[in-house]
Parts: sequence; structure tokens; C-alpha cells
Amino acid sequence: MQVAEKSEKSAVRLSGLNGPRFRRFDVRAVPFRRLRAGFDSAETTENNRRHWAKADSMSADAAAGVEVRRTLRNRARYEVANNSYARGIVLTLANDTVGTGPRLQMLTDDAGMNRTVETEFHQWAQAVGLAEKLRTMRMARSQDGEAFAILVSNPRVDHAVRIDLQLIEAEQVTSPLRHVLDDHEVDGIVLDDYGTPVLYRVTMNHPGGPTWYSLDDFKTIPAESMIHVFRQDRPGQHRGIPEITPALPLFAQLRRFTLAVLAAAEAAADFAGILYTDAPANGEAESVEPMDLIELERNMLLTMPGGWKMSQVEPMQPATTYAEFKKEILNEIARCLNMPFNIAAGNSSGYNYASGRLDHQTYFKSIRVDQAFMASRILDRVLGAWLREYAVESQYRSLRGPLPAHQWFWDGFEHVDPSKEANAQETRLKNHTTTLAHEYARQGKDWEMELRQRAKEVALMKELGLPANEPKPAGTPAPASEPNTDEEDGDAVPGND
Repeated sequence: MQVAEKSEKSAVRLSGLNGPRFRRFDVRAVPFRRLRAGFDSAETTENNRRHWAKADSMSADAAAGVEVRRTLRNRARYEVANNSYARGIVLTLANDTVGTGPRLQMLTDDAGMNRTVETEFHQWAQAVGLAEKLRTMRMARSQDGEAFAILVSNPRVDHAVRIDLQLIEAEQVTSPLRHVLDDHEVDGIVLDDYGTPVLYRVTMNHPGGPTWYSLDDFKTIPAESMIHVFRQDRPGQHRGIPEITPALPLFAQLRRFTLAVLAAAEAAADFAGILYTDAPANGEAESVEPMDLIELERNMLLTMPGGWKMSQVEPMQPATTYAEFKKEILNEIARCLNMPFNIAAGNSSGYNYASGRLDHQTYFKSIRVDQAFMASRILDRVLGAWLREYAVESQYRSLRGPLPAHQWFWDGFEHVDPSKEANAQETRLKNHTTTLAHEYARQGKDWEMELRQRAKEVALMKELGLPANEPKPAGTPAPASEPNTDEEDGDAVPGND
């Protein structure tokens, strides 16, 4: 009974917290404090107002609108076409990413089918120029922002499989006037309710060509036949902008500074000397025609008018900061592409071995990420279409199903010190911390093909009576009659790979 009364009293007291008397007491007893919190970067002051004037909250597609992308494409193409640094950076990025082209390795249980498919795909890739088209697509992503390729049937392909890649420029994928305001359409890309592209509208002729007009004919390409690649920087983005967009003003500054330095040097070289006088106006100095020119001859003495002196112009160009300015600008330009300065500038004179390796690690990782992106977005799409066509022309009907297990090999990167890399590779293999497949893959090679080739070479060497020079087991002592001077000096033994 006492417990019940106590609980009832507690309930009364708790219910009284919401009563008018307690609310009046609460307001009077507890001081009211306004919490002030924020970020300095969110404050708009007179000092940063102009800097943040163009910051907006537009969506990804609205920010990269038709006119914006057209302007960026035109400027990026102009800079790449006229600036040797921009041209070299874009070419180097494409060459390092694609190289001589990807190589296919099938990983199914049928070894015979694997070798046949790999050989046939390689021959088809050579027939259609797959490596060149991939390099062109990589350059288009840098200067145009995106690359488009249509999977077409080309009867002129010199292979049983007639599939080909038809590259088109970004301007050709656009919405006709009658579809500009359509819902679920972003500049030529028709989307479903989930934001996935289902159709692409492509002009029959290039908008910049002489035969194009505003009411030109369009063709509709299904998404299954269109390959569209770009770097998606924001969620909901469906069209790309040039990857060198942040560097476009820097390219302009670099060219302007170079031209200004050259103009200053030429202006200084045009004047051999200047006549000047310390006498006041209408003073004792003889009268001389202003801005008159005096031709000088070599090895001759020259007399000056009375009261006048000659001063030779000292050419102060190029300025001492010219080389440092170019280095800093190029370093900032290459940063948006994850490219180190020595690769962008083509100059490693200021590098040592350690700094070169350290800078290249970030660049090589970026290249591997880009290669994986191209493999999943381009090569797998091409391989799937190619296998479906090849299954019809060959005996391997099973290739009509899902994409079989496979992997792509790219060109490896040469080590700056091959001797150190070979020793490290040998150590990893002895410690079982790596495999031959991984080591060959780092060089862009198929380990099965390389081992088969090596077996053929060893067999032929034995047939001809030539020493095979197989590696000696670890710990094998050298013969007493042949002192191993190379190992004492820390060098590799000749003939041991």
C-alpha cells in the first residue's frame, strides 16, 4: 500500500512538470542562451565576396550544361592544338594508359578454347585498330571530357567477326530541337526512371561540318550498342567535362608569360644604346633631334654631341624567375591529372632516384585505376559483343552465354633500376610472397604464354647442344676452381636470370 501511494505521488510530481506553474518557473530559472556555431569558410566578408561570387548550388547536369561544355571543349581543343606542353601531356597520358593495347587472357577450364579465343581476338584487334581507337578515346576524355563509340557491323573488317568501333565526337550526341525540353533527357541521352541511359540521339553529320544544319537528321542508338565513358565527378552527372578544365587558365598564363618575356627581350635587343644628357632643358647641351637613329659600325669610335652621353641598354630578359615560374605552373597543371612534373615537362634534371620513384608511385596507381576503368566500361562490353558474334562463326557455342572468366593485360612500366628490381623479384619468389602470374602481369605479359615460349627455347637449346643456363638452386656453392668474384662484388652472376 505504501509503495502504491509513493508511486502515485511520484506520478503527480512528474505530471506537474508540464503544468503552468513549472513552465513559468523553468523560464525564469534557466537562463536562455543562443548557441552560435559555424564554419569560417561559410562566412561571406568583403575580402572573400568576389572570390566566391560564382559559387552555385546547381545540379551536376545543370552546371555542365550544353553551352558550358561547348565552351570548355573548344578552349581545351585549342590549347591542346597550340600549346606543346598541353599536347605532350595529353599524348603521354594516352600512351601510358593504353600503350600498345590490351591483351586478353581467357580463364576457362578449356585450355584449347582459351588459346584459340585469345589468338582470334588478337587478330581482330589488329584488324580494327583497337589500340589506336582506345588511345583516341583516352585523349578525347582529356580534352573533350567524354568519349563515344558505337558498336557497329563493318563488312570491311578483315576478320570473320565484323564488329567494329565507330568513334564519334561529343557534339554529335545532342538532343534535337523537338526533344530539348523532354523529361528524362540530358542533351541527347534518354534516361529511364532510375537515371540509367536507354537511348542516345546522334546527329548524322558533325555540327561543325559544312553539311550540317539545325534540322539535321538524327539516329537513335540503343544503350546496348553505345559506349560512353567519362569521369563522373558528381552523383547524377551524365555528361563529362574536359579533364584539363582546371588547368586551362594556367595554360593561358604560361603562354602569356612566355610571350611577354620574349617581347621584352626583343625590345631590349632592338636598342643598342641611348643618348642622354644631364643638362637641363635649354641648357648647355647641343641641340639633338629627338628619337633620331644613329647607325653604328663595328670597331669604330663615335663622337657624341656636346653635353650628351651614350648608355648601352642591358637586356634583363629572360628574368631570373622565368624558369622557376614555368616549373611551378607546369607542376600545378599536371596535378589535376595525377601526373608528376618530370613527366609533364619531359625533364628530370632536378630529380634523384628516390624522388623520381616516389612521384611515379602516385602516377602509376592512377594509370592502373584508369586501366581498370577502361577494362570494365569498354573492353568487357567489346568482348561480350565479340564473343556473341564469334560463337556463331565458330564451334564454341557455349560462348553465347554470360561473359566467361578472363582478365586483361596492359604494358608494364619499366623499372629505373632493372638490377634492383630483378633481385627483389627473385627474393619475392623464394619467399613465396608472389607468383609467376603476378610478376608477369606487372610486365604486361601472360605467364602461360611466356612459360610455353621458354619451354620451347629450352627444348631447342638442348636439341642444338647449347647450354640452357638454368638458374642454380639457392645456396649452391660455387666451384673451388672458379672463384665467384661477381658475387663478392654484389653483382649478378652472368647467365643467371
